[in-house]
Amino acid sequence: MLTSERLLAVNRKTRRPPRGAWNEFVYAATLHLVNLGDSAAVRARSDMDERIRKHFDGGTRFVPILTRKGGVGKTTVTTLLGMALADSRDDRVIAIDANPDRGTLSERVSQQTSTTVRDAVTKAPSIGNFTDFSTLVSRDETRLDILASDTDPMLSEAFDEDDYNVVADLAARYYSIALTDCGTGIVHSVMRATLRRADSIVIVSGGSVDEARLASETLTWLEANGYGDLVKNAIVALNTATQGTNLVRLEEIESHFRSRVREIVRIPYDPQLAAGSVVSYADLQPITRLAARTLAALVVEGLPTKRHA
Repeated sequence: MLTSERLLAVNRKTRRPPRGAWNEFVYAATLHLVNLGDSAAVRARSDMDERIRKHFDGGTRFVPILTRKGGVGKTTVTTLLGMALADSRDDRVIAIDANPDRGTLSERVSQQTSTTVRDAVTKAPSIGNFTDFSTLVSRDETRLDILASDTDPMLSEAFDEDDYNVVADLAARYYSIALTDCGTGIVHSVMRATLRRADSIVIVSGGSVDEARLASETLTWLEANGYGDLVKNAIVALNTATQGTNLVRLEEIESHFRSRVREIVRIPYDPQLAAGSVVSYADLQPITRLAARTLAALVVEGLPTKRHA
């Protein structure tokens, strides 16, 4: 390949200026004579971006986010993961709210539409391109698209396996990664459809004893019902902002899950997330963004690069 890296001699004139406050200062103060290269922090961020940007061949990768207990931050984790993915990747990422108990995923971004998964199912035959589909979703500052669930509990409860498959087929036309914010009903028909398409899963646990126990029981149920490979490749997102976390030895919880899944990521307390309102990714605390990006990198690493024939 006739690339610039191969053809150009690296010298003071051709070497890219450094990034990072101190390195930039030295570069400017020495009139470009001393180039220390990028700072360690900049290199670490670039390395993580590369991990998150892994290229996929052969269709959409589906990642359900699930747990058997409500109130542990499943929707928050879905939002953070989706934003971290969309912020770093150049392709399209969507988060689908498939919670049959009136999900709140769409409330985490500025809503540009009142349409829901029900509208997607109804309009599916007339959707011919991405422009048509984009009218059904809300897009945030990171370019994450969110498809809302129905706000009427009666309608949301009626959202079933067939409906999810219609929505998932639409998402598979236009997106590289599709996250699914699942409900707590693990035997609900939507869950079956979700797990059937899953390339990897994220299990969300709170930091209290009962929350961790229910998350562990979720893994046990999955193993007992033929999803052992998903469990081995799973990531546990440990939400440390739930009540009771400060009374529990988190290292013991992590040790338990580490024996069952691929990796664990702690999600720290963040005032913006605690408000339960619209999330601005840029305004999150740096440690929260780092946790979200770490989760995104680990999830992507567990997704197959190519589909098996």
